[in-house]
Order: sequence, then C-alpha cells, then structure tokens
Amino acid sequence: MNDAATAVKDRVATRIAEVVPRLIELSNSLHDDPELGWQEFHSSAAVAEVLAEHGFTIERPYLGLETAFRATYGTGEFTVGFLAEYDALPGLGHACGHNLIAAMSVGGAIGLAEAAAELGITVEVIGTPAEEGGGGKIELLDRGAFTELDFALMAHPAPVDVAEAEPFAVTHWHVEYTGRAAHAAAYPERGINANDGFLIAQVALGLLRQQLPNTVRVHGVMTNGGEAPNAIPEKTEGRWYVRAETTEELLAVEKKVINCFEAGALATGAQLTITPESRRYSEMRTDEAALEYYRSNAEALGRNFDVDPVAATMNRASTDMGNVSQIVDAIHPYIGVGGDASNHQAAFAESCVGERAESTLIDGATALAWTAADVSVQRV
Repeated sequence: MNDAATAVKDRVATRIAEVVPRLIELSNSLHDDPELGWQEFHSSAAVAEVLAEHGFTIERPYLGLETAFRATYGTGEFTVGFLAEYDALPGLGHACGHNLIAAMSVGGAIGLAEAAAELGITVEVIGTPAEEGGGGKIELLDRGAFTELDFALMAHPAPVDVAEAEPFAVTHWHVEYTGRAAHAAAYPERGINANDGFLIAQVALGLLRQQLPNTVRVHGVMTNGGEAPNAIPEKTEGRWYVRAETTEELLAVEKKVINCFEAGALATGAQLTITPESRRYSEMRTDEAALEYYRSNAEALGRNFDVDPVAATMNRASTDMGNVSQIVDAIHPYIGVGGDASNHQAAFAESCVGERAESTLIDGATALAWTAADVSVQRV
C-alpha cells in the first residue's frame, strides 16, 4: 500500500473514531426498540438521522416504501453503496444483530465520506427493511433501487469472522388449511380437520428429507393449530421455508415440498392455500477481488479467519443481499462478536450490545470503509 492510500485510510479511520459514541448510541437505540419487518419506523428514522447529521442528503421514504431510505454524499461518478438492515425477529429482538449492521454501515459511510472528493466517488447508504423473510431488498430492486451503484457492501454479525457469504437460496411461504368446524365429541363426522392436514404434510416432509441432498433445507412452524380441543380445527396456518444451494435447485425442490402439503389436503378434504411471503432470495455472487480487500483490511485490524468450521456456518444463512449481488458487484462478510451463542438465539441478542459488540462495530465500519476505498481506487 502506497503512502497516499495509507493516508486516506488513516483519515477514514480517524473520522470513524470521532463518531464512535454516536454509532454506539444508534446501535443501542435500535437494540432497545426492536421493530419487525415493514414496521421499522423508529429504526429507519434513527439511522437516517445520524447520516443527515453528518452531511448526507436523505430521501425518505424511498421508492414508496415507508421504512426504506437513501442517503447520499458526494458527486463522484463511481458510487459505493453501504446497505443497512434494521429489522428484528419476532420474539427474539435483535438476535441477528441488525442493530450492528446498521451502525457499521453508517460508520463506514461517514468514514468514507471523508475521502469522497479525493477518491472521486459518491457514497450512499440504502436503508433496506424486512430482511427477515420479507424480502425488502427485492422490493427495492423491483422499484429500481441499486441500479446506480457500482459496488455494494455490508457486514453481518456472527459468532466468528467469515469473509465469504455462501447463502442458500430460499422460498418463504405462508401455508393455510381450511376445513370445517364441528363438536369433536358430539358431531366429529361433520368436521373437516385442518390440523390433520398439517400433520399429514409434516409426516410427508419428514419422510421426504431422507431423499433430499445436503444442499437442501426444509423447515417451518405452525402459527395457528386450532382454537379448542373439543372443536374440530377449522383453520390452521404456518410459515415454511425451503432452501437450496441455487435458485435452479430450489425450484425443483419446491415442487416436491408442495406435493407434501397437497397430500395433507387430499387426505383430509381441507382446502390448501400456499402464499409466498416474499420473492425468492437468491444465492450470492461475490466480488472476489473486493472480498480479498476486505479480508486483508479485517486482518490488519486484528480479525482472524482461522475459525471453527461449525461456528462459521452462519455464512450459509439466506439473505436478500443475494438478489442485489446478481446485478451489482457486492460482498457480504460476517464479523464475529464472540461468545457461545449463535444467530437467532436469545443470547445472541445480548452479544450484540456491550463492550465486545462495540469493538466489533468499530472494526466492521473501518474494514468496510477501507475496502470501499480500495475498490474505488482500482476502478475509478
């Protein structure tokens, strides 16, 4: 790295250090008030507010989505986009660490803005709602977002550091069986048991798994199993995900899974309705050159990628960033917060605040900003 590049990175890191208290305040605020997908009104406003305080021009709502925004700094021809997520999980709060994702992207963007004129770039932050199953980035793509970006990046908390994301493609479904209610003791023959439809489907899915490759995952929950034990359940509902290595493989597996749900309807006489909760999330197409910059920058900050392979498997988690990566050069590294908990456990939410999480926040913001600077120098 030459002296000019070193000087740029030093200024970027210094700028991030100056705003660390505000970044921590933002992260803690999001963590303390977790909001579900499409309902992140406080969260999106809080993230945009910090950027506005540091000279970014804010467009909010963005492309008709109330909890999306775009923040812009600079006028260069090469545009770098930091993506911010801030939705939480039902019942688990920020057990996936999206409070840190937002704060790292904000910090990285503010730091990079320090050198935007010198690098000849435009810096953007795009606030992307509803990553946890709602496909917010896909909705934004459909409305024309991201197409002006030359490079997109974000970092995701995990137990340990993993440079490359290798997410499964995924389908999200709402599944519903509708039957007929009846008194379970007096008139059982008058009922059509919607709960039995789900039971048969889950048995069929359990048997199907024996024939599925290890690149496929099928899992879900019932969200409504009936109203009373002495009433034949008239309606049952659930949420189910199907994952596969690629979108092509996913399409083939979907048909087999739908057959299992249809078996429940056929056996019971209940009516089956399967409704997509979002568009399919695709696999990730990683910008390998940019990823090497990130790896080098993270290691320079003391990050270690020689980790337990089991702890590293968070990089298989599905994300709608995969869809963005199909049209924009992108990276989606995972950054470790330590501890024994893993994502989507209540204890992981606790790992995403406090002293160690704050150190992760600073490292993540700095590594992202340095990586964006490296990419900009090579491609402007």
